[in-house]
Amino acid sequence: MLKKWTNRKEEENNTSEEASLDPQNIPEHVAIIMDGNGRWAKKRGLPRVAGHREGMNVIKKIVKTSNKLGVKTLTLYAFSTENWKRPKPEVDFLMRLPERFLKAELPQLIEENVQVRITGSKEALPGHTRDAVNKAIEDTSGNDGLILNFALNYGSRHEMVEAMKDVYKEIERGRLAIEDVTEDIIGSHLMTGGLKDPDLLIRTSGEIRLSNFMLWQLAYSEFWFTEVLWPDFTEKHFKEAIAVYQKRTRRFGGV
Repeated sequence: MLKKWTNRKEEENNTSEEASLDPQNIPEHVAIIMDGNGRWAKKRGLPRVAGHREGMNVIKKIVKTSNKLGVKTLTLYAFSTENWKRPKPEVDFLMRLPERFLKAELPQLIEENVQVRITGSKEALPGHTRDAVNKAIEDTSGNDGLILNFALNYGSRHEMVEAMKDVYKEIERGRLAIEDVTEDIIGSHLMTGGLKDPDLLIRTSGEIRLSNFMLWQLAYSEFWFTEVLWPDFTEKHFKEAIAVYQKRTRRFGGV
């Protein structure tokens, strides 16, 4: 009975928080650096992988809330190019998470009109991870609702280097003149080409840095940092970040 009462209270609080948000000023693209899984597990005397498993459950809640609020794109920093340096058992577990998540949640994502995308280098991923990702992308390709964009095996500096190489090839082949190279041209060659730059960046766990994440795309994004570890991150925290975003004035370099 107590659990039911608690759930009802949480639903009432969520409804109240949503009502306080301006539906006309919801950030179109929210990017999240999901940090703190390992520390969450350590605090509880658990192996690091337990934190990653718990963090996966949070993703489901935030995807659902994003869709409900009208966020158009949600980018989640799932695995960086630097994360390969972690112990092999942990990396192997992390490479299984997309497969587990997508296998369990794909029917619901399809039902809720969510489109799955990946930003990162898929070639280096294990076959089972790549297969799961490709299936999710294909099965949701006809959806036109929330874009759930996983930054998987992603590093922003690598992304920019590859974009510059692509632009150079275009110039070398005579398809592009040097004087025609603009920010828009470079942006179109990034892995996020076609996506709007993030309006809001959220990072959990108290760290205040970008960790090689979307260095180009975050140029004019609003940042929101929290001490909350990712496995403890709730819909309430997510709405709090959006509420703070709505109080800020975005000038994009103007007055």
